[in-house]
Amino acid sequence: MTTETENPLQNVTFPSNGHQAHGYLVKPPSGTGPGLIVIQEWWGLTDQIGRTADQLAEQGFVCLAPDLFGGRTTHDGDEAGEIMGTLDFGRAAQDLAGAVDYLLADESVTGKVGAIGFCMGGGFVIALAAQVGDKLSAAVPFYGVVRPDFDGWASITAPVQGHFAEQDEMTPPNKAREIEQKIRAGGAEAEFFIYAGAGHAFCNDDNILGTWNPEACELAMGRAIAFLKDRLG
Repeated sequence: MTTETENPLQNVTFPSNGHQAHGYLVKPPSGTGPGLIVIQEWWGLTDQIGRTADQLAEQGFVCLAPDLFGGRTTHDGDEAGEIMGTLDFGRAAQDLAGAVDYLLADESVTGKVGAIGFCMGGGFVIALAAQVGDKLSAAVPFYGVVRPDFDGWASITAPVQGHFAEQDEMTPPNKAREIEQKIRAGGAEAEFFIYAGAGHAFCNDDNILGTWNPEACELAMGRAIAFLKDRLG
């Protein structure tokens, strides 16, 4: 794991398998609602992920975005790759599972708990669904990058709604369909959408890769929010 550094978005600490994890917690205007884990891209717990959590909280969710990089953030692809290369995936998985337990125990969470994640975080959504089983009631990966050694398909019980891009070299449409079929073959419900003309990270309005696509993002987020409200209500 990377060395802990201060991140102004960190506003909550929660237990995670014997150590303390950190993240950004934001509640809806009502103060209560279903729980939602928001999982970062490989850039870290950036302001963009904070804005995404804020927007989802406005839709009625109690959102927790765990900081998987120990406070580090970047907008440089080489540095992001370096940070991700030093990530302890086992500890990151523990932190995410701890985040699920934290929300399930939070009195402001009045419904079930789901997860939404982007790029690296989209891959973690699928891994988290396999890790915690019935504790997670909905999973939404956006252009998720699944690790090649992942083999937990049969452990996924949450329904999965995926959002992927037609022009994405990291997880191209054929790979996305393969992930969808593996989830279904494992026994879970899965529905994946492929967005024509869109590229990887089409919902990241920092537009680091030059692929931000507001029309595709609006459609995808609308579908995701409706799905999450239906499954977590």
